[in-house]
Amino acid sequence: MSTQGYDSTGRHDSTRRYDDELRSEQRYVAGLYARLDAERARVKGRHGAALKGAASQDKDGTLVDRDAEVRALAAEMRRLDVADSGLCFGRLDAVAGHPSYIGRIGIFDEDDEYEPLLLDWRAPAARAFYTATAASPEGMHRRRQFRTRGRGVVGFTDEEFGRPDWHARGDEALLAAVNAPRGDGMRDIVATIQAEQDRIIRLEHPGVLVIEGGPGTGKTVVALHRVAYLLYTQREQMERNGVLVVGPNPAFLNHIGHVLPSLGESNVVFTTTGDLVPGLRVTAEDAPGVAERKGSREILGVLAAAIADRQRLPEHPVLLDLADVTVRIDAETAQWAREEARASGLPHNEARTVFAEIVTYVLTERAIGRIGRGWLSRSDKQAWEQLRADLVTELAENDAFTAALDELWPVLTPQALLAQLYSSPERLRAAGADAALGRTDGDAWTVSDVPLLDELVDLLGRDTAAEKAAALAATRERRAEAAYAAGVLDLMVGRADHMDDDDHLFATDLLYAEDLADRFAQRDDRELSERAAADRDWTYRHVVVDEAQELSEMDWRVLMRRCPSRSFTVVGDLAQRRSPAGARSWDAVFEPYVPGRWVYRSLTVNYRTPAEIMTVAAALLAEFAPGVRPPESVRACGVAPWSRAVDESDLAAAVDEFVVDEAGREGTSVVIGPPGVPGAVPPSETKGLEFDAVLVVEPERILADGPRGAAELYVALTRATQRLGVLHREPLPRSLTGLTQTGMAAGLGR
Repeated sequence: MSTQGYDSTGRHDSTRRYDDELRSEQRYVAGLYARLDAERARVKGRHGAALKGAASQDKDGTLVDRDAEVRALAAEMRRLDVADSGLCFGRLDAVAGHPSYIGRIGIFDEDDEYEPLLLDWRAPAARAFYTATAASPEGMHRRRQFRTRGRGVVGFTDEEFGRPDWHARGDEALLAAVNAPRGDGMRDIVATIQAEQDRIIRLEHPGVLVIEGGPGTGKTVVALHRVAYLLYTQREQMERNGVLVVGPNPAFLNHIGHVLPSLGESNVVFTTTGDLVPGLRVTAEDAPGVAERKGSREILGVLAAAIADRQRLPEHPVLLDLADVTVRIDAETAQWAREEARASGLPHNEARTVFAEIVTYVLTERAIGRIGRGWLSRSDKQAWEQLRADLVTELAENDAFTAALDELWPVLTPQALLAQLYSSPERLRAAGADAALGRTDGDAWTVSDVPLLDELVDLLGRDTAAEKAAALAATRERRAEAAYAAGVLDLMVGRADHMDDDDHLFATDLLYAEDLADRFAQRDDRELSERAAADRDWTYRHVVVDEAQELSEMDWRVLMRRCPSRSFTVVGDLAQRRSPAGARSWDAVFEPYVPGRWVYRSLTVNYRTPAEIMTVAAALLAEFAPGVRPPESVRACGVAPWSRAVDESDLAAAVDEFVVDEAGREGTSVVIGPPGVPGAVPPSETKGLEFDAVLVVEPERILADGPRGAAELYVALTRATQRLGVLHREPLPRSLTGLTQTGMAAGLGR
């Protein structure tokens, strides 16, 4: 027997070589973790010192500077903490040159001219790790992907470009990731980004990017990695204003909420369209037809008419008794004032000042004419103006005059205007609105009301009188704080002779009382994401919109106001649209806002849904969207989707059987069904989510809801990554007849 190719222990040369290289990689990655730990300890020390006010090397630095340093160091600590999980996930070997290790963050050798020991996955030099192929190796000859457990490297796979190799298994890492049991939230794909995904993540486009893909194509996670990439390449601009991520429901946001923090990014606000107006609570749901009307741009005319309806003329003259004369506001005067106020172009509440000024002018002119008859001439300008000033003051303090203004041109809030509109058939008719918009409880807000309320913020404008009063109160408080600070400053300067040098530097730094007042003032120490979420007027540098096909025309107006630069990553699938107010084409959505500045990219590979399940879903898709091509699944799971007919008395027990069986398995599961099915969630609440096992209950009832129902059933069928079962009471829809009819236990793959 020949022993060629084996060592003295009987190991094959290739096995020995693999073991040697594995030990080498383990030592290298251990060294990276040692550097990570040292850097973490250094930053933690600086952060602790900064909290005590001693981190700044500049003794003349302001408190604001020190606050900024504390925030920056805290962000760096978070970045280093998340890097601990899967710090290094691979190596890229160039045809010429040293190998490059790829990981979550960059680590450099400070002793060797900052040579990179670990490349951040977003760095340009790391791109070939995701895009190199045998056909286009991009100057590389090998890609090595690590398998890790905790901080240790337990194995690796190599893909060598240009020639076959005994352990060339380039898809192994990807298949291991997509086959792994699901956890509580979406995982990042930083170690297994595919070439078509990488091209989208790194796309240099300043406007709107639309990413469309069917179920399981990874469009959501690609969008989130694109945000991480933009935060890396445009850090200063992006961090100043932050990023807004809009999703379909809170469960979805919770599902994806771990991805960006796992990549070291925290200046991100996650929200739904129903939460875009801070402080508003959505408690009701509109019928589809009503939601469609509210979502159309045509509702803008209704809002404008509703405001105009509140700008009234008096039916009878309003008499005002002043000290020396009685004046009246008649319809002619109010008509002139209304025309001038509307012509000003100001929002309603701000235009009230114009309305009041015109009415005041007319009333004072008339009053002066009566009071001064026989003794006051216009040539006596000083007396004339003094009398006018007295009358203006008297009118401003006259309760009847204020009440008249409130009746003819009231200060309005978005909530009050819309609630009164909905609850009044007369006001709906006056605004030219469909009577279907009416409801008894006017302020029972729905998701469709949110963009209308946001629009009204701009149409109505601010209550300038209230803002002036608040500003005056703030000024008075500021003066009181400055006076107190001046007293403190006097005491501190008086003690300067008894201070050491450092204390004296601090005392002389307090040059003015108002500077000291600033230091005692309460500062907003919230994170950017908290401040942005609470501020309706905050504008973001970039906005991500998921399930974008569901947004109405009015929803898009809100989001465009939130991002004046029009920098968007939009994720959706028109075939899955369920909202009657949603998008029917991307061109119709974006051409009005960014003509010629939006680009479209599609994802075609299904990484989530196995081929067995996608075949079933594709049959349904062919019926309700015959022109849409389903994504191609990258894998099979070996378990056929099944269906089981049950009667009403057996339904609950069948659902329980599924739940009990899945409780004993690793991973996640869900029951999806129409309203009334115990323990089931509606398909709309599972959009964007994924589960190892899915049980769809009564698909015939879901499908009965017309085109919307077909889209919802398509969503339900494509949530599973491993196992799909269907329970039905009525005959299966024609598109699902390909399911294997079976009993429960057999259907679950046992």
